[in-house]
Amino acid sequence: MQPSVIDWNDVRKHKYGHLSESASQYQEATDILELGHFTWDKYLKETCSVPAPVHCFKQSYTPPSNEFKISMKLEAQDPRNTTSTCIATVVGLTGARLRLRLDGSDNKNDFWRLVDSAEIQPIGNCEKNGGMLQPPLGFRLNASSWPMFLLKTLNGAEMAPIRIFHKEPPSPSHNFFKMGMKLEAVDRKNPHFICPATIGEVRGSEVLVTFDGWRGAFDYWCRFDSRDIFPVGWCSLTGDNLQPPGTKVCIYLNKNGSPGPHLDKKKVQLLPDHFGPARASVVLQQAVQACIDCAYHQKTVFSFLKQGHGGEVISAVFDREQHTLNLPAVNSITYVLRFLEKLCHNLRSDNLFGNQPFTQTHLPLTTTEYSHSHDRYLPGESFVLGNSLTRSLEPHSDSMDSTLNPTNLVSGSQNLRTHGYRPLLPSCGLPLSTASAVRRLCSRGSDRYLESRDTSRLSGRDPSSWTVEDVMQFVREADPQLGPHADLFRKHEIDGKALLLLRSDMMMKYMGLKLGPALKLSFHIDRLKQGKF
Repeated sequence: MQPSVIDWNDVRKHKYGHLSESASQYQEATDILELGHFTWDKYLKETCSVPAPVHCFKQSYTPPSNEFKISMKLEAQDPRNTTSTCIATVVGLTGARLRLRLDGSDNKNDFWRLVDSAEIQPIGNCEKNGGMLQPPLGFRLNASSWPMFLLKTLNGAEMAPIRIFHKEPPSPSHNFFKMGMKLEAVDRKNPHFICPATIGEVRGSEVLVTFDGWRGAFDYWCRFDSRDIFPVGWCSLTGDNLQPPGTKVCIYLNKNGSPGPHLDKKKVQLLPDHFGPARASVVLQQAVQACIDCAYHQKTVFSFLKQGHGGEVISAVFDREQHTLNLPAVNSITYVLRFLEKLCHNLRSDNLFGNQPFTQTHLPLTTTEYSHSHDRYLPGESFVLGNSLTRSLEPHSDSMDSTLNPTNLVSGSQNLRTHGYRPLLPSCGLPLSTASAVRRLCSRGSDRYLESRDTSRLSGRDPSSWTVEDVMQFVREADPQLGPHADLFRKHEIDGKALLLLRSDMMMKYMGLKLGPALKLSFHIDRLKQGKF
């Protein structure tokens, strides 16, 4: 969905001029003004809902202007250590929000703040008030090098001018929210998204924010004066992107059709029977990635794609390098199918995808024929937060057409974070023999250690009683390729009890593991829970 092209000033003049500025802004935002396929006015009528009044929120009645620029420096509270004030760099802009990165930190800890947040200040404010700038939590260098690092960071940097900062609005006098009221809210698991939401419960000064269409997976409690919740119409006023209510789609794979000259039919047979249910953008990423992974030459499929905006990332390895590319942002099954239809046409294959299940005929396969992982295609939450922000929620037909280009190759690095993937089970549509092959392959490399495990000092012991050293031994013995990661478990003080609580997404987010090792470890931890170690 493209950002609204409506000139809000013209709308105000011709339709809302008789109202006060604050009243007109939120009246016009709920009128029938198309935001792709989603309009608040229509949605409120369909759901028989009412928007939460503006006075419920700790937000400016007139949304603040955003005059910040990429690379500007400012002071910000460290969100992981709120007693510290650090130097931050603006690395992204959307609506009235800033994507910030603490200098000396990495891109895994970026965070978002409104331009009128009290947690951001001009450079010099901390010293002016008798404070001292601190290195961020997890500072990558030695703490003693912080003063010199600070000097180098600020030398020649563009400081955000005082005039573009805004005073934080006052809090409401008390909690005015009522259950069932509609609002717009930051998805805290994917904070670059703002989505339609509902007040699910009110408890004292707290409210339960529930995201429409997502069955509790992203719900959270927050104070009534949280800066992460906004009145209906906020995004259209600020130019931020409002995601449509959550809808999950499945795309089904036709394994009986001809894959054409570029795709290996045996590899296609090994794919799951469907991708999803998940967000449309995730389903598209999984389907396109599957085509790349099944190609005789990944470069060929990659060459049919053109850099998109705001969607998920796909990757291919060729010319001894990994190449990545953003797909277009999509939010409906119609656009997903249309994109895949065009891709299949370029691949000279039958249309491999549809919105209904196909009758499948599986080929007998051996373990040695299985050469790629299913896990990357399984339902789960996946998102990209790179240098380019999501600016398009529903592409126009021309942007969709232009994303498939047989002559364009794009390589680069993106920050891809993926979680929620699960080991493939027979219920996903694969025959039992193939599912067993997957499990055998997941444990490949560790079979030779089965004999030594019997005599291991860990054998027969309750894993919850393991020490950190025991956990490290378990990691080394589970798979020799995981050995180099064993020290991470000492660094993060992971003993047996903590080990049993680990998930692949946690290992990637907090321990810095890549997807492959995280999935392997998750597999072995699951086996441990089942008493198979």
